[in-house]
Amino acid sequence: MNSPGTCNVAFVGAGSMAREHLKAFRDVPGVALRGIHSRTRARAEALAAEFGIGGVHDSVDELYAETRADLVVVAVPELSTNAMCHACFGHSWILLVEKPVGYDFEDASAIEKAARDRGRNVRVGLNRRFYSSTRTALEDLGRSSAPRFIHVQDQQNQAAALASGQPELVVRNWMYANSIHLIDYLRVFGRGPVTSVTPVMVWNASTPGVVLATVEFASGDRGLYEGIWHGPGPWAVTVSTAECRWEMRPLEQAAFQNAGERWHNDVEVHAWDREFKAGFRAQAEEVVRAVRGEPSTVPTISESLETMALVKAIFAS
Repeated sequence: MNSPGTCNVAFVGAGSMAREHLKAFRDVPGVALRGIHSRTRARAEALAAEFGIGGVHDSVDELYAETRADLVVVAVPELSTNAMCHACFGHSWILLVEKPVGYDFEDASAIEKAARDRGRNVRVGLNRRFYSSTRTALEDLGRSSAPRFIHVQDQQNQAAALASGQPELVVRNWMYANSIHLIDYLRVFGRGPVTSVTPVMVWNASTPGVVLATVEFASGDRGLYEGIWHGPGPWAVTVSTAECRWEMRPLEQAAFQNAGERWHNDVEVHAWDREFKAGFRAQAEEVVRAVRGEPSTVPTISESLETMALVKAIFAS
């Protein structure tokens, strides 16, 4: 029996990302892990045994019928997300779907439309929004109305992605599968809607190299995306104002430099980002708030589609 006041969570998928979500949700007070479904039953059974989950189910319909979960976490490969989301939309639970929700913008748009048509509450696991580095920088920057300049540095290698076993269709759209991690930072730190995107060094799918684009926001904030494809480069984010400069390199580690200083002040990483996959523990708690009808900062599927649209605009060829 499901206990009153308990947030009952079910899981679709049994890979490494599902395991990280299981670990995070298990730690949130008032959460019960109720069931799991995966096309590979043996992997689901292994996770169920590891995390003390009572039920392994052969379909999404069975998962819902036998758990009556409040929340389902969908963590499946990109090419399976559409079908699994549609299966989950048939029931009244809230969804947390791993990004990207769709292997390209058109696929993501179709999933988002289906969610709206069915009236489903779908949240998207853009977990870097929940890094302690990101949250600390946002809190500090929020004290000032000064214009912001956001510089996002990305590095991608499609050959390495193919060699690791990623499907060709996913690799062809690797900016949605992987660059989304970095490009979402532009929307995290940039205030207001995006008003313009101007490619400076244009994406060429046949010979990927350097991609540069400027992004402007209604608030007056400006951003620069810098992507190095098939060459060395960092994953890094800086946000500069007249008063301070925040830097995240690596993304999990934040440091700030105040006006008039010549040194960086490191900020301690929260224990959750050391004990769990970074961002997952804070994200899980925020998703549970949404399930309980409380304000939650986990982006909706419509909000995540805005990031997918930004990816599409930056990589316009």
